[in-house]
Amino acid sequence: MKKSVAKSGARPRPVPVSRHSPANGPTLRANRPLTTEPFRSIHDYLSHKLGREIVSGQYRPGDQLPNEIDLRDQLSVSRAALREAYRVLTAKGLITSRQNVGTRVRPRSEWNMLDPEVLLWHLDAGPSEEFLVNLFDLRRIVEPAAAERAARVGARRAIDEINTAYDDMARSKDGAGDLVGADVRFHRAILAATHNPLIGTLGALIQTALVGSFRMGWPSAARMSDVRLREHRVILDAILAHDGDAARERMTALLEVSMNDVRRALARKRPTQTPPARQQRSSRS
Repeated sequence: MKKSVAKSGARPRPVPVSRHSPANGPTLRANRPLTTEPFRSIHDYLSHKLGREIVSGQYRPGDQLPNEIDLRDQLSVSRAALREAYRVLTAKGLITSRQNVGTRVRPRSEWNMLDPEVLLWHLDAGPSEEFLVNLFDLRRIVEPAAAERAARVGARRAIDEINTAYDDMARSKDGAGDLVGADVRFHRAILAATHNPLIGTLGALIQTALVGSFRMGWPSAARMSDVRLREHRVILDAILAHDGDAARERMTALLEVSMNDVRRALARKRPTQTPPARQQRSSRS
């Protein structure tokens, strides 16, 4: 990182610098809702910046990114840093570069949508209604089956993690603690309890769906009703009892209610359309 900064002559202005910078160079930070980790390097910052701009629609599929020289001058970064950022975005399926043609955004269908960073960029950009609905559709396919498997094969230690997350939710239900974090951990712990690493990797998807929903104004973001808490409790009870059928059924019910909450929150955010005024008929004598 130090080398690329020296090469460019200046750090990119959009990147805030941590107060606790290490002796060997600055630590790069930016608004990252799903993690508090600093950016590791200039190219890490660049890939996040460009990735967010692509998923937000600033650059649409088929669009050509700005000329490399212009982009380097605009961001005050080295050629090596920008090339490395392009490599990251290419690996995630967002862009393609061709000699004498330039760098273009690939079709959305070719993006690696389950990549944790691509999910994060969607959240940073403000997830659309379609994106959130698609996330919840996928959750309704994955999580009931995961809850069933966790009930059947989950080890005691893994189930204890679910229990701990539930206890944290109960303590935070009135807004006294990190309710969102506890809710996320509850669902991710169920995925982990399947002891299937491929299912476990979907945790970032669950996290994005929940955090995105809360940002859209979901009422349970700050507080959780006793009824909603109970809906989580019955899932935990089914897993503790190793009752796979009940765990699947109760997770399905919870996600159905949650999806209805999201739809209501989205409906509140849609602009209301005023019906056209009725034309008054002129009266004849």
